[in-house]
Amino acid sequence: MKLQQIIQENHLGLLFQQGNFGLEKESQRIDKEGNIVTTPHPAVFGNRAYHPYIQTDFAESQLELITPANAKLEDSFRWLSAIHEVVLRSLPEDEYLFPLSMPAGLPPEELILEAQFDNPEDVNYRKYLSANYGKYKQMVSGIHYNFQLSPEFVEKAFALQTEYPNLKTFQNVLYMKLANNFLRYQWIFIYLLAATPTVESQYFYHKSPLAEGQLVRSLRSSPYGYVNSEQVVVNHDSLESYVETLETQVSKGLLIAEKEFYSNVRLRGGKKARDLLEKGVQYVEFRLFDLNPFAPYGIELSDAKFIHYFLLGMLWLEETSGQKEVEIGKQKLYQVALEDPRTETAFRTEGEAILNHILAMLEALGTSEENLELVREKIAQFADPTKTINGRLLKAIDQFGSYKALGAKLAQDYKNQAFDRFYALSAFDNMELSTQALFFDLIQQGIGVELLDENDQFLALKFGNHLEYVKNGNMTSHDQYISPLIMENKVVTKKVLAKAGFNVPKSVEFTTLEEAVAHYPLFEGKAVVIKPKSTNYGLGITIFQQAVKNREDFAKAVEIAFREDKEVMVEDYLTGTEYRFFVLGSETLAVLLRVPANVVGDGVHTIKELVEMKNDDPLRGDGSRSPLKKIALGEIEQLQLKEQGLTVDAVPERGQTVQLRANSNISTGGDSIDMTDQMHESYKQIAASIARTMGAKVCGVDLIIPDLTQAAEPNLSSWGVIEANFNPMMMMHIFPYQGKSRRLTKAVIKMLFPEINH
Repeated sequence: MKLQQIIQENHLGLLFQQGNFGLEKESQRIDKEGNIVTTPHPAVFGNRAYHPYIQTDFAESQLELITPANAKLEDSFRWLSAIHEVVLRSLPEDEYLFPLSMPAGLPPEELILEAQFDNPEDVNYRKYLSANYGKYKQMVSGIHYNFQLSPEFVEKAFALQTEYPNLKTFQNVLYMKLANNFLRYQWIFIYLLAATPTVESQYFYHKSPLAEGQLVRSLRSSPYGYVNSEQVVVNHDSLESYVETLETQVSKGLLIAEKEFYSNVRLRGGKKARDLLEKGVQYVEFRLFDLNPFAPYGIELSDAKFIHYFLLGMLWLEETSGQKEVEIGKQKLYQVALEDPRTETAFRTEGEAILNHILAMLEALGTSEENLELVREKIAQFADPTKTINGRLLKAIDQFGSYKALGAKLAQDYKNQAFDRFYALSAFDNMELSTQALFFDLIQQGIGVELLDENDQFLALKFGNHLEYVKNGNMTSHDQYISPLIMENKVVTKKVLAKAGFNVPKSVEFTTLEEAVAHYPLFEGKAVVIKPKSTNYGLGITIFQQAVKNREDFAKAVEIAFREDKEVMVEDYLTGTEYRFFVLGSETLAVLLRVPANVVGDGVHTIKELVEMKNDDPLRGDGSRSPLKKIALGEIEQLQLKEQGLTVDAVPERGQTVQLRANSNISTGGDSIDMTDQMHESYKQIAASIARTMGAKVCGVDLIIPDLTQAAEPNLSSWGVIEANFNPMMMMHIFPYQGKSRRLTKAVIKMLFPEINH
């Protein structure tokens, strides 16, 4: 097959570099000292029978994190990051993920519990492995790298050749070439990326085959790792011979099942090997890679990219390896795995030649200088073993005294790192926080997620055959279409609520600035609220709590409101405290007191300086990707200061609270305080009734209440409704400034998927 020629002559280079990528990462759960825990798989991760992201491998202690396949390797890496953050924040406080492949702090074998799946066959298979290989051999962890060539590339390349009669055969030949050439040169990854130079003596039951103090490149990939009997031989000369000889090993009893065949390459495309002949190979799983302890997720993105280029290089080679070459590759693998990691490899010349071949391929494909440099760095490591991962690892082990101590320290660092921005998924920080929180809970509970439009916060959720769509965290098909249309129009909202018998303040609507200012005498000396007809997040709202006394200030507030809409409302200001009620279904799940943007004086700093100091809080940001919004000092804030006889340069007295906004929206710099348990039940019922009137399953209701402890009465002196909001913010309830967290995203999931045992 002259694949290289087909690609170059037909300009398929870009398509050749595309594909689908998936990553799997195994890790042992450990305690603070680095000892493997014997606790069951955490119940917070739901049922392993269906969980697509968080599984267990051999033992209850061994987590397996699985990304979905993505067309961009960077996206798979982002998923791996997100799954890691979900896991680390969900584990018990005293549990961590061990970042090295070889286990440390192994408990007595009788305390190691095989993974307890619902399917007894899965449990029995692991019990068989325990009996046949010993439990300790099964406790090794690593990275699995799944790769599929672009189906479009395969189809186009097939159409441009005449050697193979059908697409399936051509595709199988491509994947066999990829697999066999990889197996021939896999030792290169042992030299460059291996990170298992040593292990505690308990792993070998205190009968280590290594000499005292002997270091190797990769125990995991050596003959002393988890390997099949030498009697097990699977022929790689063709896909047909591969399938037939694998089936023979099982029929002879050398393997209990096909999956017991341990190879650094697995051909994927069905549950049984024979399915590969019927359906064709769909992708390949590469299982060679040790965990990189210096990478928080077990692998660096740069190394994941290098692996991709290496795989393409295996296809770019003119030759195709067969069984003879695969056996040569296996012997070289074992030899390099047992080399001293502080020395050059015996096969340096061959390694440099292969990587130079990959470098030439990338140059021919016109790839970026950054990618070329990545390969050049790997070539340089053949001359300097200290630059390999093992080279770095040995220095770190010396520094900490043992690889167990090093692993424990790194595990704690990575868990702390996962909590740096505990309210966000760092790899998906471009999405607003409510969507990130929902995404977190979906990963945790094992509900499939597809990012339909990441920038527009549009998700598809799937559990079995049940499909739901969600936008902005809580906008779903469960709401009536008319509901958000009513709620975005404040005039219509008030009229609908008034007709339904709810207490609403009086208001007047204006369509021009001149008309509103001409009616100023109606409002002079009265406390009023001026706001756009259609608004959300408190935009364009000015509140004159102490009564409006100046025509110019009134005109300015009206002008600000008209920036947000073509119609403006001036309504009576209700005395009392404003509370946000979050309603889902027929129940109020959370109540929040939103304190308007403010600073407290210290007698030293100006108001402007105090705002800057308060904005330094790491919880404050743009408000969509942070629980709290940075306080601004714009026109509305300066009007509010003027009402108090202050300017931004004033120095308030120590303990003096300066109001910067009258409206209490978190989106305009307010503080959030949970009041769910303190709120009288009657107001919660009112809020739920308002949501029903709006036809909304999810609704944010703003009520003014003078005394939250007293039962509601049917008049404005007891309570009044200010607004009903579609797509209400959830993060201010999940991460309040003060008070109890209300994880509303879990309630949204329960509404969408009531069949799941939450």
